[in-house]
Amino acid sequence: MTDTHPVTRTQPMVRTCPFDPPPEYRTLREQDPVAEVTLPDGLTGWLVTGYEEVRAMLADPRFSAQRHTLRTGDATTGDAPPPPPPPGMFIMMDPPEHTRFRRLLTGQFTVRRMRQLTPAVEKLVAEQLDAMAAAEGPVDLVQAFALPVPSLVICELLGVPYADREEFQRNSATFIRLDASPEDVQQAQQGLNHFIGQLALAKRSEPGDDILSGLVRSGELTDAELAGVGMLLLLAGHETTANMIALGTLCLLRNPGQWEALRADPSLLDTAVEELLRYLSIIQYGLRRTAVEDVELGGHRIPAGSTVVASLSSGNRDAGHFSGDPDQLDVSRPYGPHLAFGHGIHQCLGQQLARVEMKAAFSALLDRFPTLRLAVPVEDVPMRDNVLVYGVHELPVAW
Repeated sequence: MTDTHPVTRTQPMVRTCPFDPPPEYRTLREQDPVAEVTLPDGLTGWLVTGYEEVRAMLADPRFSAQRHTLRTGDATTGDAPPPPPPPGMFIMMDPPEHTRFRRLLTGQFTVRRMRQLTPAVEKLVAEQLDAMAAAEGPVDLVQAFALPVPSLVICELLGVPYADREEFQRNSATFIRLDASPEDVQQAQQGLNHFIGQLALAKRSEPGDDILSGLVRSGELTDAELAGVGMLLLLAGHETTANMIALGTLCLLRNPGQWEALRADPSLLDTAVEELLRYLSIIQYGLRRTAVEDVELGGHRIPAGSTVVASLSSGNRDAGHFSGDPDQLDVSRPYGPHLAFGHGIHQCLGQQLARVEMKAAFSALLDRFPTLRLAVPVEDVPMRDNVLVYGVHELPVAW
């Protein structure tokens, strides 16, 4: 076990290919999968890049998801630790608080229930593609298809009026931008909280058959907690899947052999969805945790108070875990458990819903638009480098 040493690496590192993690991750993964880095706030932290090390960290309760836990360096720099998580934002909580919220929601996102939604999702997908086919000239696949499908689904599940989508989509897009000012982020958060809060009040008067109404009927959440849970589900329910559909389409178009393989053999769709999730891993810069005590990880002693970042994208390219060349997209790759949805008690609650939506979207897109192509050079596609959830801002396509 080694102690700390001089730090020369900084995080975040820069991508050189739109579909790959920064190339330095591979070097770290092979030579030092738990490495000291300088974080954006100037403090020293740790970057975890190996598959097994990422899993171990995310499963270890000694790494706290509560970002207001005191970090190494705060006391000496005079910086105040981050504030506690907003009420209901359970992805930033530890047990028992995390357990209380998760228990209320687990039954809403079971494999069985999500599969029961498949016909409704397929109908929504077909309707969006009908509208897209009726459009003249190139269309932006993000606005015409990738964003509306998961937005419609999560609005239906939560009981959110889809007519109000522009408001919550605008605020959610600001909330997760890395280059947004603190004032803009705070304003976006307040807007989302107010939106969900007003909706929750309406559900108390006239509950329906939706998740928010179910949470209201449980009687276990305050108004502030209900707004926070609703905001989290609304954010996660459309931003992540929308970007997987858009970026996944771009990735398949840039790998025409894989596109044709899927068209020729639709039975590959399940493995193709898992492969796209693994290969693209759209949560940028990883998941942050704070060591609440000294922990040994990957042969290093992580001091209590240290910030540790688990890179899901790097772990999902670990040649020691995945067969073949993990840096190549292979829609026929045998399934191996990946990290796209995280790991441990915080593993994505809505992962089965995301799979249902992706499978329906790619199946219909391949069938309806077999000649789909980019309408602009690939270098002109604007990537979401400035957003926590990676993807494309726009995807002009034709057929």
